[in-house]
Amino acid sequence: MHELSIAHNIVTIASAAAAEAGADTISAVHLRIGALAGVVADALRFSFAIAAEGTPLANAELIIEEVPVVVFCPGCNAEVTLPNPRLFRCPQCNQPCGQIVHGRELELVALETP
Repeated sequence: MHELSIAHNIVTIASAAAAEAGADTISAVHLRIGALAGVVADALRFSFAIAAEGTPLANAELIIEEVPVVVFCPGCNAEVTLPNPRLFRCPQCNQPCGQIVHGRELELVALETP
C-alpha cells in the first residue's frame, strides 16, 4: 500500500510548513489528487491518520479534491474533460487524445490551523 508512504510524505511536508509558519497544530490538510495519480483516496485517508499520530497533524482532517482527467483534443483544438479516464478519446469528436493537461496531480494545496 503505497498510500502509507505518501501519507508520511504529506505529514513531513505539512509539519515543516507548520513549524515555519509558527503553527502548533494543523486542523485540516487540503490535497488535489488526479484520477490518474494511482492513489486510492480512502486508503490515503486511513494511512494519513496513522502517519499523523504524534505530530502537529494528529487530529487534522484530510480534505481531498478529486481532479478529473482533462486532455487536449487536436481535432477540437480545445481542452476537454474525459467522462471515462480509461478511454482517451474526445467526447465531442471521438478523436484520440494523448496530451494530458490535468489528472496526474498529487498536490498539497493548503493547511488550516484551528
